[in-house]
Amino acid sequence: MAFQCQRDCYMQEFSTSVVSCSEAEVQLENNGKKVKVKGYNVKLKDTILFPEGGGQPDDRGTIGGVSVLRVLRQGPEAVHFVDAPLEEGQEVQLKVDWERRFDHMQQHSGQHLVTAVAETMFGYKTTSWELGRQRSSIEMDTPTVKPGEMEALEAAVNQRIRDHIPVTVQLLSIDDPALEKIRSRGLPDDLAGPIRIIDIEGVDTNMCCGTHVSNLSHLQVIKILGTEKGKKSKTNLIFLAGSRVLKYAEKSHSIEKSLVGLLKTGSEEHVEAVDKLQKTVKRLQKSNVTLLRDMAVLIAQSFKNNPERGNFFSLYNKDGDNEFMNTIANEIGFEHTTIFLTVGEEKGAGMFLLAAPTSVVDSMGKRVLELLEGKGAGKNGRLQGKAGSLAKRAEVENLLRDHCSQAKSG
Repeated sequence: MAFQCQRDCYMQEFSTSVVSCSEAEVQLENNGKKVKVKGYNVKLKDTILFPEGGGQPDDRGTIGGVSVLRVLRQGPEAVHFVDAPLEEGQEVQLKVDWERRFDHMQQHSGQHLVTAVAETMFGYKTTSWELGRQRSSIEMDTPTVKPGEMEALEAAVNQRIRDHIPVTVQLLSIDDPALEKIRSRGLPDDLAGPIRIIDIEGVDTNMCCGTHVSNLSHLQVIKILGTEKGKKSKTNLIFLAGSRVLKYAEKSHSIEKSLVGLLKTGSEEHVEAVDKLQKTVKRLQKSNVTLLRDMAVLIAQSFKNNPERGNFFSLYNKDGDNEFMNTIANEIGFEHTTIFLTVGEEKGAGMFLLAAPTSVVDSMGKRVLELLEGKGAGKNGRLQGKAGSLAKRAEVENLLRDHCSQAKSG
């Protein structure tokens, strides 16, 4: 069957009745993680909420004020997953999240337009597409594209938008001979009812279950961001349509204003300014490495030249690194001296090095790791690794100092 959302893609509210409601559990994405959520599967007499399919994500909205969290197609029916039960036979008012729906309509119709014109102009066939949250992509059956082709394609599709070309929907029976001439990437195995045809007048005729604009002018504009290497012998074309272009321009302008303030240059000089900064940072990093190495040698020599140095040495340096710690340990020597070094945030994560006689590392290493919430490996008198927290660094230092004092007195 064709749902009301497919018969009239612009309808935002709709009255219908509940056919069934049953307890259910689905996986939903929450902050990038999939979690199981309990709720109810609701089937309606008809719906304006599009069930996921044809490369287009499902709609969001409400049924009688109850939030709809997913909409999936099962054969000829749409199943709405909601967070509260609804009474069978109940008359309900549906509302669709129009901003999300119209965005999907613009991207989906934009994909049909780009696909058709790319094939007409360059012979590039579309093998799949993805409607992403921020940008959409079309997988084309070509390993590469030639210079200038994407610019020409963008100009051509935007001319079609300016030409105000209508987009219409037809419903054909599965045995209609006209279907043989219509572009398609295949029909679903559980197809039920007539075949839905999206016709962009004079541009493209294609089988599709998704929601679309009624005129190309409703796309406003299409921006092709470029291409990326896809799967074997494929190229992914990245594009934005309609409101996404406006949001992209707004975000880019906001970033540009921030960079003007940070770099103290006009936008046309940003690339040059960032390039200079990167080169300066590299020079400073190289100088910093040299200074840290020299400082490590001086620290070690100062300890070795101290006549009252004892058999324990400890140091914390926020800006050090592994080379800094190893240089100190190697310069002092740890055959008869226990050396405990840490670098990183004083109360946060960091790195550590315990360099000591093997007996000290063997007996104290496990406790050191526990106190530092650390992970590391020990070999030849060294225990080195990452510390989850340096908050108990002083406790580790006291523990090692006491151990060294006991060993000396013994």
